[in-house]
Amino acid sequence: MQVSVTRDVFKLAQVFTISRGSRTEAEVLTVSVSDGDHTGRGECVPYARYGETLESVTAQIEGAEVTDRAALMGLPAGAARNALDCALWDLEAKRAGRRVWDLAGLATPGPEITAYTLSLDTPEAMRAKAAQNAHRPLLKIKLGTPDDMARLEAVRAGAPKSTIIVDANEGWSAEIYADLAPHLLRLGVALVEQPLPAGEDDALLGVARPLPVCADESCHDRASLAALKGKYDVVNIKLDKTGGLTEALELRREALAEGYRVMVGCMIGSSLGMAPATLVAQGAMVTDLDGPLLLAEDRDTPLIFDGAGVHPPAPELWG
Repeated sequence: MQVSVTRDVFKLAQVFTISRGSRTEAEVLTVSVSDGDHTGRGECVPYARYGETLESVTAQIEGAEVTDRAALMGLPAGAARNALDCALWDLEAKRAGRRVWDLAGLATPGPEITAYTLSLDTPEAMRAKAAQNAHRPLLKIKLGTPDDMARLEAVRAGAPKSTIIVDANEGWSAEIYADLAPHLLRLGVALVEQPLPAGEDDALLGVARPLPVCADESCHDRASLAALKGKYDVVNIKLDKTGGLTEALELRREALAEGYRVMVGCMIGSSLGMAPATLVAQGAMVTDLDGPLLLAEDRDTPLIFDGAGVHPPAPELWG
């Protein structure tokens, strides 16, 4: 197998801000795996939250033994394994002349309504942005600041009919969450992501959860599930956390079997990065694959987003 990795930069349509900082571009790693006749591609976004950098993930990719997907399990769950795993799925599909979902034994996928994320800003600016996107059925708000309620009230005023989900990005304490929960319900919030830091979420044990609480930073792969009991109702599956489509599908299967509902999320990346996740998102409680919607530029043959949601990829893109 010939493996190459390149660093690609996509400009964002506008500055994107969360409680951890702001950015104007998305930097991704694109991996190509070739057998000489066919080439498969995958994309990943190194996650600084877990100590990953573009350089460290590139080194992992270049040092990996790439023979088949099983051989990749020697890599830790994370961005490097994700890009390689997805590239190998794409390569297998091209070799077989079939779609990845056929190879994986999945039903033919269809479009899924996706959340659209509003960048953190002043309440006034967020109300205006919400009004511009009030036609979208599902809006996501990044919170985790002292002005959370003002921002949430502003978004609800700007988009009175949209369903809202919120992501606290580990920014609350158990006390803050308990205080905010009634107001979240009053404003029609349907789900809250990772309200507490992952290392402190035992504080959720025994706490009433009047709206579904989703594990994001607390859930990486199947090995995470045992520690989530009694704390969470939903798990957020991101391929850059699971280490690829292979583990993501297994995590979805086991999470559903254990009674969790599923959210499928993403980092800010291109359509190539989102494409495998559209398979995991089939029938999910929440799909949050809006990365390409936040970009000013995208891959050739990008994913289609329309009133029905985000559609599965064309074979020219992936799979």
